[in-house]
Amino acid sequence: MAVVLQTDRAWPDDAIERAVIEAAGHSFVCGPPVPAPAAEIEALVRTHDPAAVMTCWAIVSEAAVNAPSALRIVQRIGVGLDNIAVPAATARGAWVANVPDYCVGEVADHAVALMLSWARGVAAFDRDVKAGAWNPSSARLRRVADLTIGIVGLGRIGADTAAKLRAMGCNVIAHTRSGKDARVPLAPLDDLLAQSDVVILHAPLTPATRNLIDAARIARMKRGAFLINVSRGPLVDNDALLAALERGHLSGAGLDVIDGEPDPPRALVERPDVIVTPHIAFSSEASLAELRRRAAEEVVRVLAGEAPHHPCNEPK
Repeated sequence: MAVVLQTDRAWPDDAIERAVIEAAGHSFVCGPPVPAPAAEIEALVRTHDPAAVMTCWAIVSEAAVNAPSALRIVQRIGVGLDNIAVPAATARGAWVANVPDYCVGEVADHAVALMLSWARGVAAFDRDVKAGAWNPSSARLRRVADLTIGIVGLGRIGADTAAKLRAMGCNVIAHTRSGKDARVPLAPLDDLLAQSDVVILHAPLTPATRNLIDAARIARMKRGAFLINVSRGPLVDNDALLAALERGHLSGAGLDVIDGEPDPPRALVERPDVIVTPHIAFSSEASLAELRRRAAEEVVRVLAGEAPHHPCNEPK
């Protein structure tokens, strides 16, 4: 029997994960629902000496990775790995795995919803009418089929977003790290920014993509363009985005993720030209149930001596 520690969760209970782990004969321990600071996670690891760590948003630091006596896997209950010390896990021979495809449709739908809300004025006019206004003559709306949409990152989610937008008649272009994907026309990033009415970020957070959209890149965007981020907050420089909105270079932004969340800059999120949701693009009842089950099943698989289905490293 091994101990499995879940550091945190973004849902009301741990019933699905616990059921899978305990059915395999292992002991399951769950930390506080809200992600604790790294030092508290390290203390939990030292206390319980887990063979597996499952994490949603909490940081699994190098110290947390190195503390257990026989760590086998750090399992991300999600996609991104920026909260896990992957090199440390690799060095000590532990797997790192994720669930890369559980919410493809949800995140793509969310990106399209943010675009439509901007193009058709849904969020802005909802606020106006509820505040007592009724002014249809003020509408300055867009024909969606006339828009050029630039997608940065054409993995599973980016490709699904592209397919949905093309079905709506949009002209879709994309930028990828490899530059080898032919599902939609590809363009260098600077060209994509200059041509697009809407830019959608579907890129992972890495040292190379932090502040990918900074003041210089925003300056290359079309005047009046709309920026959507449904990936990771630090892809966008908050100060540069705010400055561009204040001077009218961009017409707005749709942000499901913001650098500094869960306490993002109020000057940014309170603007009427910014549509904000609290990092929930991945979420639906179906996607969360699938995510939780598959993450726990990966842990059980590794504890049984097998390789994970979705490894993110090659343990030494």
